[in-house]
Amino acid sequence: MNKIILLALLFALFFVACKQKPQQSVKQETKAYYTCSMHPQVHEDHDGNCPICGMKLIKVELTDAASSNTITLNATQLQLAGIQTDTIREENTGNEKTLTGTVTTNENTASELSARLAGRVQQLFIRAVGGKIAIGQPVYSIYSEDLQEAEKEYLLAKQQQKVLHNPDVDYPQLTAAAESKLKLWGLSASQIKSLAATQKVSATTTILSNIAGTVSDIAVHEGDYVTEGMTVLKTQGLNSLWVEAQLYVSETGNYNKNDVVNVSLPDLGGTVIKGKVEFINPELSDASKVDLIRISIPNPQGLIRPGMQAYIAIGGSNNRSLAVPASAMLTNGSGSMVYVKNTNGSFSPRMITTGVGNQNYVPVLSGLNKGDIVVTNGAYLLNSEAIFKNGSNNKMAGMKM
Repeated sequence: MNKIILLALLFALFFVACKQKPQQSVKQETKAYYTCSMHPQVHEDHDGNCPICGMKLIKVELTDAASSNTITLNATQLQLAGIQTDTIREENTGNEKTLTGTVTTNENTASELSARLAGRVQQLFIRAVGGKIAIGQPVYSIYSEDLQEAEKEYLLAKQQQKVLHNPDVDYPQLTAAAESKLKLWGLSASQIKSLAATQKVSATTTILSNIAGTVSDIAVHEGDYVTEGMTVLKTQGLNSLWVEAQLYVSETGNYNKNDVVNVSLPDLGGTVIKGKVEFINPELSDASKVDLIRISIPNPQGLIRPGMQAYIAIGGSNNRSLAVPASAMLTNGSGSMVYVKNTNGSFSPRMITTGVGNQNYVPVLSGLNKGDIVVTNGAYLLNSEAIFKNGSNNKMAGMKM
């Protein structure tokens, strides 16, 4: 009887256990490490200060496998890493000819300030090449007996117009002629107005600039005697520059004026800008029998300087297709990968399939869509950060630019 009761109890317990659903404990694995905003190569498993600079370490958390491949950088890290991006679009992926050129000043924007009358330079207000000069800015003061006589003539004409009333003399015309002479010799309207108000002729007169730009040359010194037409200083407008290169005679027929080309500047981290063919010399050099080609490039921020080296990429065939910048790709034996910028500002790796392109752009066969934003500078650093997080067994390890 006891055995029967015991078996009944065991059966009841088993039945109740089967009716209850097992509760699974879901625990999300969380990985975390501490790094320095100034030295992202520092990775610690505990809070503290950076062993390099002493700054407080920042905690970085990864909650799942997807986020382990996602890199998030703060503003300071983005600046230090020099992260640059570009948008995927159609580009010319055909064969290109690369020319080595030199940045020069655009002579179309050059100006020259010349002396309008003879005299001795008493004081120079513009002393350094490379500085900016604006219209109306004082350039130099001059002692000129001719200018003093012209100022006296103007004051006399003004006085006669006020006092004398000879109907046979056109006093307003005399005054206007004397004033025009002063303007031709470099005096501004405000200076002439001040002269009329003070009724005094100064020993020296300040000459104001009638040109604007960056000073490229100063041709006089204090104490020099200048003559009419003599160059005082020269300026250049650096908002637009030229890149000059040389072509073989057999290649000149492939290019035309106003063709758009890519110009890369190694001194600015390989920055690529659009330029336009402005001039192809119709005459050949007597010595080398090569032709000069001149590219016009914009320089609104003033970062490009004359004398810099430049590479000009001129397309030989216009094969346009969806393309990725060559500088964005990390490659190894397993394939090619780029880092894509996500909508939240983070970066994720993406494997892509590419075709044969040129040194600037490579056609994308799969993996990217038009409008995707990829990292063109700093992808290697992002890849190193991913390896630090996930170890050398990560599938991105070993990728090379």
